[in-house]
Amino acid sequence: MTTTWTAVRVLRDRDAGLCLAGVVVSGFGTSALWLASGVWVKDLTGSDGLAALCLLAMWTPVLAGPALGTLADRVRRKPLLIGTNLGLAALLPTLFTVHSRDGLWLLYVVLFIYGAAGIVHDAAESALVAAAVDGSLLGDFNGLRTTATEGMKLLAPLAGAGIYAAYGGPFVAFLDAVTFVLATGLYALLRVPEDRPEPPTDRRRARSAEGARHLWRHEGLRPLVLAGGITMLFAGLNGAMVYAVVDGLGRSPAFAGVLFAVQGTGSVLIGTVSGPALRRLGEHRFAACGIALFAAGVALRAIPSDPVTLVCSAAIGAGLPCVLIAAFTAVQRETPGPLLGRAAATANTLLFGPNAVGLAVGAGLVELVGHRPALVVLGLAAPVATAPLLQSSARASRTASRSPSDANPA
Repeated sequence: MTTTWTAVRVLRDRDAGLCLAGVVVSGFGTSALWLASGVWVKDLTGSDGLAALCLLAMWTPVLAGPALGTLADRVRRKPLLIGTNLGLAALLPTLFTVHSRDGLWLLYVVLFIYGAAGIVHDAAESALVAAAVDGSLLGDFNGLRTTATEGMKLLAPLAGAGIYAAYGGPFVAFLDAVTFVLATGLYALLRVPEDRPEPPTDRRRARSAEGARHLWRHEGLRPLVLAGGITMLFAGLNGAMVYAVVDGLGRSPAFAGVLFAVQGTGSVLIGTVSGPALRRLGEHRFAACGIALFAAGVALRAIPSDPVTLVCSAAIGAGLPCVLIAAFTAVQRETPGPLLGRAAATANTLLFGPNAVGLAVGAGLVELVGHRPALVVLGLAAPVATAPLLQSSARASRTASRSPSDANPA
């Protein structure tokens, strides 16, 4: 009942509802292309490693997050969202020229630009959401956003796989372009008031680093971002194994769409309860519980069984978003508005940059040692990501146990 009521409160807000609708529409196309690009490369080359590099191309721009996020603080966020969506809609149809292995370079370039535009888009959207949604409901909004985004994995991968099987990869890219046009119309209806940003008075490098300084100095944000970055490193390593897992089950590459759909189910479920869970457990404990669930799903995925693999996909889908929802909600609550674009983009880099590294290492690792030993080791090692959260809780407990004169001798 509480979960339903908070969801209604969020959706009752016109701008929050439009933001969520835009996420649903564009997320459908993104999820479809994400799957289809890997299957496309797998069919053209037969290589699991080259298929995994599609994800790497999309995630690598995260490393430039602080610089890209500066743009979201330099201009008004709504026009920036609209321009980014229209630019991607114009770019994607170029993939109609990819018909053989020789044309894969263009696919990787488009995916790289796609990832860079996504960083700018997410930074601008985070700042708009923080201005439009009451702070007490940010956790609920981010949970619903996760539900909307990951819920697309229930439909989009299967739809993308079907379109790919019938018409080929270029038509999946065209579908994604259409969804960006539709999302542009939704963002154009937003009524969030925006002041023109103040002209910068310092150097670009100093402005880009300001978001990182804020995250590092904040006692509540630093452990969440560190824990999330470590978790996403393991998530990247795990993600590079997906097509090898499918091969180990004796399935065709398109079966990856089923695994993504089941993973989306887990994310949908956790997104609907994240707001109340954050209020009950706190951000640190909520993140730690998610990391533990993710680790179990990764380790047990090594078992060559369809039912076990499906359950593990659901566990990964439920566990992984917890630390991300907790971190991004805290960043939105604890960051001043003029700095939020840079802080959000820097958090994206610190959280998802390790994912790109993990994908790169995992793409080679799966070819060298096989996916089953690697998954077991990853699952056993992943709980180390909770260390920053536990250390932060221990420091807070020690400080709370002291008398006021002990905590502040002055």
